Amino acid sequence: MVKVEGYELLEDLYYWPAKLTWAKLEPDNRVRIGITDLAQSLAGKIRFIRVKPKGMKIEQGKGLATLETGKWIGPVESPVSGVIDEVNMAIRRKPTIVNEDPYGEGWIAILKPTNLEADLKNLVHGEAAVEWYKKEIENRLKKK
Repeated sequence: MVKVEGYELLEDLYYWPAKLTWAKLEPDNRVRIGITDLAQSLAGKIRFIRVKPKGMKIEQGKGLATLETGKWIGPVESPVSGVIDEVNMAIRRKPTIVNEDPYGEGWIAILKPTNLEADLKNLVHGEAAVEWYKKEIENRLKKK
């Protein structure tokens, strides 16, 4: 784990730079998806999460879920294409888990990928992710 300006980033994840979401390749060939520490911080306290249902096909960069906070309602874009295989029911009961543990218990959904090899080419990973995150934080904090 790396900390950039107080925001955590896990180097082993893949990141969708457009909307601050991450993808974790699971051993069973599925992909776990969530939002970054920076995304949850910018959103504020999450009050409600609506995740599309199991079995729904999702394209890379399209909405997988909708987050609602006191100051914002917006989409969670999927970093990969696939079919929703599992939804994190815990975040429906307690949405603030996403704020408290965005890379762990606060994951949003698990997909069975349909175009993983091509999708990964559009994501940042490892050292490139750290450099992207630094620039993203700098750009977003200037706007505040």
